[in-house]
Amino acid sequence: MMVSADRCGLSRSLHALGLLLVALVPSASAENWAEKMFKETSHDFRIVSRGAKSEHHFEFTNRYEQDVHVAAVRSSCGCTTPSITKDTLKTHETASVLATFNTRSFIGSKSATVTVVFDRPSYAEVQLKVSGFIRTDITFDPPEVNYGEFPAGEPREREVTITHSGNNNWEITDVRSHCQHLQVRLNPPERLPNLVRYRMMVRLDDSMPEGDIREQLTLISNDRDFPTTEMLISGRVRPTVSVSPASVSLGDTSATESKEKRLVVRGEEPFEILDVQCADERFEFEVPTGEKKLHFVKLRFQGNGSDDPIAEEIRIVTDLPGNKSASCVVTGRMK
Repeated sequence: MMVSADRCGLSRSLHALGLLLVALVPSASAENWAEKMFKETSHDFRIVSRGAKSEHHFEFTNRYEQDVHVAAVRSSCGCTTPSITKDTLKTHETASVLATFNTRSFIGSKSATVTVVFDRPSYAEVQLKVSGFIRTDITFDPPEVNYGEFPAGEPREREVTITHSGNNNWEITDVRSHCQHLQVRLNPPERLPNLVRYRMMVRLDDSMPEGDIREQLTLISNDRDFPTTEMLISGRVRPTVSVSPASVSLGDTSATESKEKRLVVRGEEPFEILDVQCADERFEFEVPTGEKKLHFVKLRFQGNGSDDPIAEEIRIVTDLPGNKSASCVVTGRMK
């Protein structure tokens, strides 16, 4: 079936107020354009155990019309290893600078500056600050709670052994998290000379939202010097339905030009596409019928003489429970 923008459920106000917040990169003398892409530029790992997995994602989103390219990332200290999840971003695409705290090689109070170097569309540097304290008297086995990747709506559980050495009076008094979907159960401690061992069950309930899991547990103890210790929780809940690519570029487009792209829509179970929503009347969509796990949607842009920038959210609505939907963004430059 063919779906035009006349049926769309999104208003033109979204077009005007949301997705059009892109701009040309300012001149080098202006305020640092690259830093504006980052949600945050500092992170405190707080107190972590020796050998524990400790990492932080510094997310940044290309809010400009031009492609953005990361030429390099470097750290001022070996206590932190930086990497990049994606080095080239088109308009509206998001990536992360991953800062990994090297808890196996370093101990005590550590800090580092991670420098992110951009060479396109113009040269810029962004400095990210990290810090933390690595204690040697606590270990986790495994070094993190990792649930891996799994479908939405399925609970998950992992067991962790926490060992404290040097004081057999040490006690965990509480375990806290900002995530309401985590539940923790501690078994009674095993006490040996100069050693205390706990077995902890960490359960993730079936209401965990779709997407990447990046959470922390904070262990509260009776240690007056170091009352808290952080533990990483990771994993990914697979979306019930997804669309790819997540960002579609039409490139340079004239006011009367016609262009076509193909969107791939996937689901965990067979589904039917009920609607394709878009606020720009220059778009129309050819949608397959029937229930399938995989659908191919043809996107067609037809210029109507308007020189309005192309920056649109496309939302695909399905008949899955709750009318689950998936979105992508389409951008282009008018020439």
